[in-house]
Amino acid sequence: MLLSHDYNSRRSSAASQSRNIRMTVLKNMFKKVAFTRSTAKKVLLVLCLMALPSWLLLYWNNSSESPKPFPSMAVGIYNSHVLDSSFEGFVGRDNGRTSAIPISPIERSWTYRCVNNRCVRHHFVDGVEEDFETTGGNNLHQQTQQQTHGGTGSSSSSTNPASGKRIPFLTCTMTCGPINIWPQPTGATKIGSKTSRFRLSDMHVKVVTPGFGAVEKLLHEASDVLRTEIRGVMVARGATLEEIEGAVPAGTVPAGVQMASTAEQQRVTADPDDAGSSVKRQSASGNDAGGGFGKIHFFKLVSDKRYDVDAFEVNIHVEKSGDTHLTMHTDESYNVTVTHSARVLIVKITANTFFGAKHGLTTLQQLIWFDDEERTLKVLNKVSIEDVPKFNYRGLMLDTSRHYFTVDAIKRTLVGMSHSKLNRFHWHITDSQSFPLVSKYYPQLARYGAYSEREVYTPDDVRELAAFAKVRGIQIIPEIDAPAHAGNGWDWGPKHGLGELSLCINQQPWSNYCGEPPCGQLNPKNNNTYLILQRLYEELLEIVGPLDYFHIGGDEVNLECWQQHFNDSDMRTLWCDFMLQAYHRLQLASTRQNMTAPRMVGVWSSGLTSAPCLSKGAFAVQVWGGSKWPENFQLINGGYSLVISHVDAWYLDCGFGSWRSTGEGACSPYRNWQTVYKHRPWEEMKLTSLQMRQILGGEACLWTEQVDESILDARLWPRASALAERLWTDPIEERYSESVPLEVYNRMSVFRNHLLELGLRAEPIFPKYCAQNQDECV
Repeated sequence: MLLSHDYNSRRSSAASQSRNIRMTVLKNMFKKVAFTRSTAKKVLLVLCLMALPSWLLLYWNNSSESPKPFPSMAVGIYNSHVLDSSFEGFVGRDNGRTSAIPISPIERSWTYRCVNNRCVRHHFVDGVEEDFETTGGNNLHQQTQQQTHGGTGSSSSSTNPASGKRIPFLTCTMTCGPINIWPQPTGATKIGSKTSRFRLSDMHVKVVTPGFGAVEKLLHEASDVLRTEIRGVMVARGATLEEIEGAVPAGTVPAGVQMASTAEQQRVTADPDDAGSSVKRQSASGNDAGGGFGKIHFFKLVSDKRYDVDAFEVNIHVEKSGDTHLTMHTDESYNVTVTHSARVLIVKITANTFFGAKHGLTTLQQLIWFDDEERTLKVLNKVSIEDVPKFNYRGLMLDTSRHYFTVDAIKRTLVGMSHSKLNRFHWHITDSQSFPLVSKYYPQLARYGAYSEREVYTPDDVRELAAFAKVRGIQIIPEIDAPAHAGNGWDWGPKHGLGELSLCINQQPWSNYCGEPPCGQLNPKNNNTYLILQRLYEELLEIVGPLDYFHIGGDEVNLECWQQHFNDSDMRTLWCDFMLQAYHRLQLASTRQNMTAPRMVGVWSSGLTSAPCLSKGAFAVQVWGGSKWPENFQLINGGYSLVISHVDAWYLDCGFGSWRSTGEGACSPYRNWQTVYKHRPWEEMKLTSLQMRQILGGEACLWTEQVDESILDARLWPRASALAERLWTDPIEERYSESVPLEVYNRMSVFRNHLLELGLRAEPIFPKYCAQNQDECV
């Protein structure tokens, strides 16, 4: 990490160099144009032409508060986030990236060889590999490896890198040992080890559907996202504009993108693969001072001989359904094949739905990486994958009431979900602490309940997130928790003639009336409360619907709160009445939006959930208690469908100590990714095949008492990805084994780095030494 004063001085140096560039360019241009009356018009034209790129350079250099360090001044390589408009055309804005995510620097002193299906690290000094005992040949793969998935074996042939070239770790691990796809495919999988080098500009996508216009549009958008993210990864890995695009006209270098340094120019020109190529580079200042920064390259063509293909064709076939809304019965299966013949790389993705095809694109992206030695994109060129998830509901819940999270932070979460093949974002929008949702019908809720006027979600924000999620194959499930967890934001009723909408708001001592401060519980005998809920349901369904699953809360109702206001002899009946009324209002809201009502309504498990008033056909229960709690068996035996979120395995906020001095304010211990991964509750409960039909899937939950935006990514990733493989693949392991298989560690390490490249601050799973030395630490 750079020290602040050092970083500022380097920024100042960069700004000075930028000014020098502009002055040098102007001087050179004036030297080339004679100041005569006959050339006055030419001068004026030149000045006009120069004004635009100079202004852009000034804007790019000054508008970024944290510019990407250049090779001559950086200790590591960084990617850059939420890109401003000047960068939008190059990398795109809607990529959910964050600023200044540390990416591992190029390991120029190490090279890797595949030995016994694992990558072994060796010194690489001055272009020579040291201390490697040659056992036969100079191949990247010393052996043929056998990989078995779904009962079908596949062999990977060896590759022959050019002598004297360093083999980066990522290239080694992608072509050596178990298949690096997360989550692991469930069907027959065959992947060879040979690679093809390609240009991103040669990738072309063709979508074939039997008239499914909406599906075709979404898939083209999803393909654009894939291309944008690959570009972003190249930028994060320090790729130059020439390496990304292949040809660079003058004045098109966005902020944060490097032009090639002199050393890189010499290395590329001297590359034997580039012999005879026409590579033209020209510095406006006529010298190489300052490395890559401070140089304007008027044009550069990258030799075709650096690449193995002239065309990268991605053909996507969606054959059966034109539906673009996820349901509990959506077919998310897909097949992917990759072949390479006559300098043409052909990818075929076949699926029955948009969602399956989107998963196929996600898998394809994991077969692609940037080789920082050869400075090109690579892809495994012999692939056959059949894949289908084991569970349809693969969720992640985020609480945005206890702390507010920006739209960009939520987008980053959706990016991580998409690449992990999680498909349902359970958005716990409101709680007793704050009400950040701006309702067009009842703006008082946010006016009285939000932390500040800026910490809110407008309808446009929700609409933007819903569109962002849909392209990534994710359904947003909003939750307005009720009747409990409803305090701040609901206290304006009497002032507007609507009566008490919520009771026990901020009441003390809070421990008597709620699980944590502040208290608040909706009034079950005020009809205006139900009307407001109906209007909120209407708004949310209009933006994110139609939905076949909707969550209405029902968590931790405190009967003592109601007892001090009502004389009903059975408070459980009062709770039943409230839940049934809320369900009825959801039906009315669907009708008003001309939508089919959600087929199933989710509620949190509690001591009240098993009440006979809730129809097992209409209500699904999200089980959050311990995995051995009796409620698990009671609900299964009662015939309810379950979404599992066991606190002892899939609560990601646990293990950080108590946040208050009284009461139980924390759960322990910390749930590491291995704990998340190993949890197979259906196995522990010994469910029959018939009972397994009641398990819709699972969901990781992040409550945010001790989480804000600064640490959101690290709390979620890669632990939520561990849940993703459990729900997608559900690998069967030794029943009594407490450890995670070695190959899972290796794949998780690679995938965690993939999340970093995408801009997520995923926490490390072990020291970097362990990543560089596979299997040694585990």
